[in-house]
Amino acid sequence: MTSELTPSEKDPLTKNKQLAFSESENVVICENCHAQVNGMYCSQCGQSVESTLKYFWTVILHLLDDIFSFDSRANRTLIPLVFRPGFLTKEYIAGRRVHYVPPLRLYLFISIVFFISLQYFIDTEEASNFKSNANNADVIQQIETKLTTIDHLIETSPNEQASSLRKQKQQLEHIKADIAQNEDDNLSSLASQLAQLSLDESLHDQPMQKEKYDKLKKQLELARNAEKKAKPKGFTIGNNKDGSFTLPFLSDSENIKLGKIVDGLETKANKAFFEDPKKLVEAVIGKMPQIMFVLMPLFAVLLKVMFIFSKRLYLEHLTVALHSHSFIFFSILLAELSGLARKFLFDNSYETAGDLFNVIQMCIFIWIPVYLFLMQKRVYQQGTLLTTVKYMFIGSIYIIMIGFSAAIAFIWGVVDL
Repeated sequence: MTSELTPSEKDPLTKNKQLAFSESENVVICENCHAQVNGMYCSQCGQSVESTLKYFWTVILHLLDDIFSFDSRANRTLIPLVFRPGFLTKEYIAGRRVHYVPPLRLYLFISIVFFISLQYFIDTEEASNFKSNANNADVIQQIETKLTTIDHLIETSPNEQASSLRKQKQQLEHIKADIAQNEDDNLSSLASQLAQLSLDESLHDQPMQKEKYDKLKKQLELARNAEKKAKPKGFTIGNNKDGSFTLPFLSDSENIKLGKIVDGLETKANKAFFEDPKKLVEAVIGKMPQIMFVLMPLFAVLLKVMFIFSKRLYLEHLTVALHSHSFIFFSILLAELSGLARKFLFDNSYETAGDLFNVIQMCIFIWIPVYLFLMQKRVYQQGTLLTTVKYMFIGSIYIIMIGFSAAIAFIWGVVDL
């Protein structure tokens, strides 16, 4: 039995007339089934009336808007995110979602801002030493000029005088290295003062200058020794007494190959750490967003296991994970901004206002664990004692997970250097 064709299907001309008529009457016709549409979607086939054929930049802007759009919902989301533990999660699970930023979008936005800001904070710490580095650069330039002069004199001087000049050259090179490294502000300052005296031609003709020179030289030697003792020995990944790294389930030949890989990573990591630590930190931080995005569903699995009798779906636990991490990142971001404000105020002699931001920063770091405890208690609605036990256990496991994540980020960052 065949269905009877409609007039428009029998006669294509009739179909075109109907479409032309509908357009003239401002009636929307579905492009898929040609039924009349009232609204944004066809009631017959479900297709949207909005065309998918758009300019490329329009598609990109819509995509960015879907990810980052923070309209009036942002105010209704960020305030309870910080001050009302568990509120957003309970609202989302209860189905009241239209007034708030979705959990995944909220996490993506905050995490991107957070990890980008870490780079900025590193830069500001480096910038704080710019002034001293600039002053030391002048001293280093003077030392290099003096060293060039000494080299010329050594070539044309008698042996005894040349020997004295070589000792002076060696002393200046040590001072130059102390200033250039700038690992210790006190050591760098002493070296700079000693360099100024060393460059003074009238040093040996003035007893006071000579006494000051000897005193600074002794202080610098003590500072050098203290700096050497405090200097870290470097990274090591070995799990044996001899510093090698082996795994019991691998054969000897496989452990030898593994040891060579580990030795290469150690060498690369130590070189990066002592030569350009900022670059190493940037590489590690650059890997954290991807690793945290993988860690998120694993943390949700941990919540599912710990609250297995709560009869909650996995996506509900994932919502808890997304909201809790969004809160942690946002709070740390606020704490870092408070730290910057405190430093700025102290540098400009506003100690009282600086102390206020110091208190704010401390309160934020205290509020983070308290907030997470209250969030767990309100979302899962369990007693205080049981919540405390589970909170401590989940926290311990999560710290281990963060440790593994940091190790992976470190190794991954070193490999990509």
